[in-house]
Amino acid sequence: MLLVDENKLYEGKAKKVYRTENPNEVIIYYKDDATAFNNLKKGQIHNKGILNAQITTIIFNYLKNNGVETHLIENLSDRAQLCKKVEIIPLEVIVRNTLAGSTAKLLKIEEGKILNSPIFEICYKKDELGDPMINDYHAIALDIATRKDLEEIYSQTKKINELLKSFFDQANIELVDFKIEFGKDVNGNIILADEISPDCCRLWDKETRKKLDKDRFRRDLGDVEEAYQEVLSRISRVG
Repeated sequence: MLLVDENKLYEGKAKKVYRTENPNEVIIYYKDDATAFNNLKKGQIHNKGILNAQITTIIFNYLKNNGVETHLIENLSDRAQLCKKVEIIPLEVIVRNTLAGSTAKLLKIEEGKILNSPIFEICYKKDELGDPMINDYHAIALDIATRKDLEEIYSQTKKINELLKSFFDQANIELVDFKIEFGKDVNGNIILADEISPDCCRLWDKETRKKLDKDRFRRDLGDVEEAYQEVLSRISRVG
């Protein structure tokens, strides 16, 4: 299947999605484009697409081996994955294990405080609104998700968080926070979709707390590609 415009279904900030001959499968192509602050800051990170595709593959395979169903079928190249076609539920589910970024500022608590219980949040995925934070009642009232959907999403999210904390701990990385997305497959099952990478996780070295994620791009810290490469190198030895 050629990755040509006539087969393109969608192009987002970080990925392109292409149709295949199988109506229940798509090809996801990872780009080097980088954005932050609701698309106000734009740029490119060299080899970001390759690194994120490889990191996501390792993590999704680890989750699948531990009972979490994902949309990933197989890698087609260093940037392209064959995935199950899903109807994305327009929610970003955010998990915070350590206070950082905007939440630390909002609560006026120093960044880096480890929480005694993770915080779960949901945001309405709608670019024109800036992906606002909402609660369960909003999601149900706006027909974004049913109560049953939310219960399944939170149940999977709790399991994913526990698995990822253990996984990254073995790589001497602190899983500060992350955001994930879910979709419904052809049978209506809710499964993990999109990606898990330094683009959507805050990852700190456990000893030095050096940032190994997109905050290096957001905050102009430099060595962004090197940080992503460090994450890939470490988790490759775990996965």
